[in-house]
Amino acid sequence: MDDDRPDVLLTGLLFYDLVLTGLGRPPTPGEEIWTAGMGCGPGGIANLAVAAARFGLRTSLATVFGDDFYGAYCREVLAGQEGVGLSRSRTAEGWHTPVTVSLATGHDRALVTHGQVPPYSQDALMADPPQARTALVHLEAEPREWLAKAAANGTRIYADVGWDPTQEWSRDLLGQLALCHAFLPNETEAMAYTRTDSAAAALGRLGELVPVAVITRGGDGAMAVDQTTGEYADVPALDVDVLDATGAGDVFGASFVAASLGGWPLEERLRFAVLAAGLSVGHHGGALAAPGWYGVHRWWRSLSDPGLRRTYGFLADRLPADPGPPVAHAPVTPPARQH
Repeated sequence: MDDDRPDVLLTGLLFYDLVLTGLGRPPTPGEEIWTAGMGCGPGGIANLAVAAARFGLRTSLATVFGDDFYGAYCREVLAGQEGVGLSRSRTAEGWHTPVTVSLATGHDRALVTHGQVPPYSQDALMADPPQARTALVHLEAEPREWLAKAAANGTRIYADVGWDPTQEWSRDLLGQLALCHAFLPNETEAMAYTRTDSAAAALGRLGELVPVAVITRGGDGAMAVDQTTGEYADVPALDVDVLDATGAGDVFGASFVAASLGGWPLEERLRFAVLAAGLSVGHHGGALAAPGWYGVHRWWRSLSDPGLRRTYGFLADRLPADPGPPVAHAPVTPPARQH
């Protein structure tokens, strides 16, 4: 039955993130800088999983945990605290959970990661993917077999893409969009893959390849076109103080999916995603910075700006009557494990 399907299907690499904030500038070689803020928690694919789950979506995650402290902690946060389904995930004996240290400065951050290739591939974890309402995926140069299977069984694929370290931006990757319902790159990626010189031109090209094309533009907001409805929208970003931008794009994607599953108009979907991403950058980390219904509800109730009250007036009819308990943000250090 449709009610038994996951709302969101996810697979990818999990990280344990340690985020340092309050740096006025990056350190130079040989220098030690003391920082004012720190937070830790699950990262990587967990950013999408937690952001979706906090909007009440049934979320199924296939990933690999190491059999170490970091893996055990991330598993407990995801399954025990956030309610993410992990039936397709595995714990790998003798494998170390990847660890990322994020140094947040201004509106950006630098990352240092220690990790190894996981012993199970995405295709091995997914095998025959279950029917799901949507899947949030990260496209890579080498196509994943499970994506075609998921698309064939009716799952709507919402995809993004990462930075290409070769800076070749092979257009072969765009061939995978034939499997996708929506594509959500950032402005730099969109222009590079489409060989265009503006976000608007890139959006026009992508709109020919995928039913819903979205381009995120950081401090300039986001723009999108939905060929299934004929809608176009271009919305500004919120004016917010940035503590840590880690995972903001993932929060945007998960929020856009949540609003899409609700059948919202395109402009509302974009504004909602921009809002959720904007709220996330005020907290440490990616996954545990996601606002969920609680964070959006709290923002709406405290909003006094008349212009924003009008712009986001649709939330009055969209917010659930019960937004749930306060969300847990990233702790400075994880609690001691109980034996």
